[in-house]
Amino acid sequence: MSSARVVYIAPWWTFWLHNFPHINLRFQPVDHVFKPEEENYQQSLIFLLCVAAAGLGLTLLLLALYLSCLCCCRKDPSEESKRPQTCCVTWAAVIAGLIICSSVGVGFYGNSETNDGVYQLTYSLYNANHTLRGIDSVVTGILGNMQHDLKQRLDRLDEIFSTHKDYVKTLRYMQTMANSIIQQLNGLPDVNRAKLDLASLADQTAAMEYYRWLTYLLLLILDLVICLVTCLGLAKQSRWLLTTIMVFGVLTLVLSWASLGAVTAAAVGISDFCVSPDKYVMNRTKGRISSDVVHYYLYCQSLPNPFQQSMTLYQRSLTTMQIQVQGLLQFAVPLFPAAERDLLGIQHLLNLSESNLHQLTALLECRSLHKDYLDALIGVCYDGVEGLLYLCLFSLLAACAFCTMLCAIPRAWKHIINKDRDYDDIDEEDPFNPQARRISVHNPTRANVHSFYSFSSSLGSQNSLQLPPPTTTSAPTSEYMNQSVLFGGNPRYENVPLIGRGSPPPSYSPSMRATYLSMTEGQSRHFGTDFQV
Repeated sequence: MSSARVVYIAPWWTFWLHNFPHINLRFQPVDHVFKPEEENYQQSLIFLLCVAAAGLGLTLLLLALYLSCLCCCRKDPSEESKRPQTCCVTWAAVIAGLIICSSVGVGFYGNSETNDGVYQLTYSLYNANHTLRGIDSVVTGILGNMQHDLKQRLDRLDEIFSTHKDYVKTLRYMQTMANSIIQQLNGLPDVNRAKLDLASLADQTAAMEYYRWLTYLLLLILDLVICLVTCLGLAKQSRWLLTTIMVFGVLTLVLSWASLGAVTAAAVGISDFCVSPDKYVMNRTKGRISSDVVHYYLYCQSLPNPFQQSMTLYQRSLTTMQIQVQGLLQFAVPLFPAAERDLLGIQHLLNLSESNLHQLTALLECRSLHKDYLDALIGVCYDGVEGLLYLCLFSLLAACAFCTMLCAIPRAWKHIINKDRDYDDIDEEDPFNPQARRISVHNPTRANVHSFYSFSSSLGSQNSLQLPPPTTTSAPTSEYMNQSVLFGGNPRYENVPLIGRGSPPPSYSPSMRATYLSMTEGQSRHFGTDFQV
């Protein structure tokens, strides 16, 4: 075993989390020692959840005040049309989207790291439980051989050798050695009691980790979907999409704060354990396992093996019994042939017990259990707590991003409403309005509006005008009449000028249309005067 694996050193972030204030619900300081069974320590972790809940309440209150101010403090519509401030909304949406994407990436990494750490913990627990079950199985097998098979064979031999006191005395001595082995093995179940918690603890931990991992995976996917749908809603300027995003944004904001509180409490509690794990293990095993055994497995090579004396006595007792059996086979069997079968059976049991002794010695060696202990600590305190810190960062970034999004969406909504109102102010009777042309196409019952570009409309305009008889004058021809040459001398274009139509382009606003009509009326009177002259 390498020296780097012998000593456990807690990472710096566990000390940082361990120094977090520990305050119970009565606002009293609590000891930072990891004691999950005490009520005050449990309240100190619940206090962290309450802090996150307070942060959520403050965030919702500020959002409510912001939305109230946005709805109540309205600006002049003319100022809003001049300065729509869409740039701020766009940049806010872009920044929120980038923060959400970054937080989702951090969350995926933290979720994976936490899962790896918990998997290493459960794997180590299963390995330690397998080692302890192996010890229990070997000890149970040896005790069964000594208490039942060996005793039965010794009782039969006692009947056979009843007439020979020396052989009976040898059998009594062998029974004493067997009782000594049983006594030494009965001192080992202190270790076996630890297995009562390891298997069930590993199963419960694996089940809880699966549901935690799945919950965070769904939350990460939900954040990503909301980000994409928000971009789609802003691009399409869809009000119902933005409304849906507002609802899910508030829900995700609540989940982000709840996640932040839960993960912070878990990280602080685990860090309290990681700072001094040996102390907690010794307190938990006090009264069930001797302190020498616990120290041996916690520090391994720095302490002697507490089972060494028991294993030595076990080995000596087996050796003595094997010598006695060998002597009985050599001297008693010629006198009592019926005893050979039982003596060979005892010899086989002793050989099997010696093999079990070597296996038990290897299982009781500290290196295996100490390695599992270190692997569990590294999995929890390094990968596990580090992953929880990344999940805290994810929750914090997601909360900030959704706050920004909830502030930007109402402004985008307001901009869409103003744009739709300006679009609705355009005259639908205007033949230059593309919306009016679309309505006339989709609604055949609507009165037909002739376009300026229609030949029949131009002819109708020509017939509707009564041309005055030509007069001869010495006055110079007006500039407008001279322009008839451009149209090939056709009076239809002379008498129906474009500016006399009184129909502005479709992009004109109502205020600009009024100004335009006043200008065209003045120009028409001017051109009429020139025409009469």
